[in-house]
Amino acid sequence: MDFVIENMENDFADVAARTYAERLKGHGRIDEITYHQIPIPHDLPGKELWKVLRTIGVAIRHSKSSCGETDGVRYYISSLKPSVKKFAQCVRGHWAIENMLHWCFDVTLREGENRVRNRNPANNLAWLKRFAVSLLKQVDGKESIGMKRRMAGWNIDYPRKVLRIPV
Repeated sequence: MDFVIENMENDFADVAARTYAERLKGHGRIDEITYHQIPIPHDLPGKELWKVLRTIGVAIRHSKSSCGETDGVRYYISSLKPSVKKFAQCVRGHWAIENMLHWCFDVTLREGENRVRNRNPANNLAWLKRFAVSLLKQVDGKESIGMKRRMAGWNIDYPRKVLRIPV
C-alpha cells in the first residue's frame, strides 16, 4: 500500500499507471469514482507467492447525497492485465454482488431485526444464514430464495431436496 500511496502523491510520475473516472447517479446520491491501475513492481516483497499477480488497483469514491458527502478508498490486487476500464467493471461487479447478498440477508432473512448482541452467537447465526442461502441457491427451480425458504418449512420433503438427501 505504501507503494501505491507514494506514487499517488507524485501523480504516478514514476510508474505506468492507467486512470479512468466515472460519475454514477442513483440511490439518491452522486458518486464520482476514479480508478487507478498499476503494474506490480518487480521488487514487490512476497511477489513470488502470487504467481499470477499482475496489477494493483485503487478505487477512490467521492459520494454526495442529501445526508452529506463521504469519501472512500479501496485497494485491490489483481491477475488482470493492465486495462483500467476492465478493472473498473470488475470492481462494480464485485460490489453489485456484495449489495445483492446484503439485500438478500436484509429482506429475505430479516437480518436487520436480529437482536443477538453477544459476538459468538451472532457470528454463528451469520454463518448459518450464509450456509442456508448457499444451499437454497443450489436448488433447481425458479423460486426466489425467500420462497425456497418458505417451501422448506411447508413441505417435509423439501429440506431433503435442499440438503441433497435421497428420499
